[in-house]
Amino acid sequence: MENTGLKNRGNQRSDVDDRRKAVEKLVNKELKSISDYSFDPAAASKNIENMIGVTQIPLGFAGPVKINGEYAKGDFIVPMATTEGALVASVARGMSLITASGGANVKVFKDAMTRAPVFRVKGIEHSSDVMKWISGNMKKIGDAVGKTTSHGKLMNIETFPNGRSLFVRMSYDTGDAMGMNMVTIATEAVCRIIEKETGAALVSVSGNMCTDKKPAWINAIGGRGKTVVAESLISRKIIETKLHTSVESVIETNTRKNLIGSSMAGSAGHNAHAANMVAALYIATGQDPAQVVEASMTMTVCESVDGDLYISVRMPSVEVGTVGGGTRLPCQTEALEIMDCSGNGKARKLAEIVAVTVLAGELSTLGAQAAGHLGKAHSELGR
Repeated sequence: MENTGLKNRGNQRSDVDDRRKAVEKLVNKELKSISDYSFDPAAASKNIENMIGVTQIPLGFAGPVKINGEYAKGDFIVPMATTEGALVASVARGMSLITASGGANVKVFKDAMTRAPVFRVKGIEHSSDVMKWISGNMKKIGDAVGKTTSHGKLMNIETFPNGRSLFVRMSYDTGDAMGMNMVTIATEAVCRIIEKETGAALVSVSGNMCTDKKPAWINAIGGRGKTVVAESLISRKIIETKLHTSVESVIETNTRKNLIGSSMAGSAGHNAHAANMVAALYIATGQDPAQVVEASMTMTVCESVDGDLYISVRMPSVEVGTVGGGTRLPCQTEALEIMDCSGNGKARKLAEIVAVTVLAGELSTLGAQAAGHLGKAHSELGR
């Protein structure tokens, strides 16, 4: 009997080659490196269209780092994909300091993915009627969600009227999937019921109050995805001998740079470079790299506790999954497996590791800036 699975996979590789050759002819360039990849194109069939090959990014690791989390417990090696020299070395240094200090405590405080459609209504009275219908029919709405997914669950609905517009922000538990596709499909089903029952007209399933892939204070305050806080207490001796600066200098650098400077700039993120660590970890593990922008709304806090350095990061929007999406790709699956974060039951564990990795990067960079070593590190490692 003919093996149609093998035949289809062969056809997909042939299709990739044909598209690439067409591009080569159009641009008059041979794409040798792009054509050199190890995995079956069928593995990426749900991740990309018009595939012509791959772009490879160097993968390194930082750690081990000791994590005292609710889901992540023990010592972890963290894979990071980046083209920025000095980043992995800096994070590794921060992790060594955290580990030498007994590890990092970390906790997921909230977990909910949001989608916020916008409806056109006749006026504020109609808007009020729609809001009343929604609050009085939550079971009916929940049943509609249940028909679209066996993994997601509607948790909460908030309404925001504005003239002839009504924004309806829905929050979902998406299990171990990051969940954007899941909640979009579920929200569309809910919107059809709202239209039918209330006469409100759906304008867009995403009204930008979600808010997806944009920095927004609604997420910085209320969270989107997983809201995670990580902390560590670093002894004065370690700060002085390993970072070659003082506790007071690190605190002042954080206050004047991350808190005052960011506020003066109108930044939604109050950190040194949280997006750096998040981007490297997201790319390595098959997360949506566009959602780095929301993770960048991290706030880093430094205090003196009995003369030692207390450092923490609050990340209100860590949007990660360990099933579905890019996590199915072979290299990304292996990267997740390095941390035992592949598959069901691992998403919150991954979120805790993300937060501790950001904590390590913040600690190291603040120390380098307080000591005046940042330029030197980039000169030696980043050129």
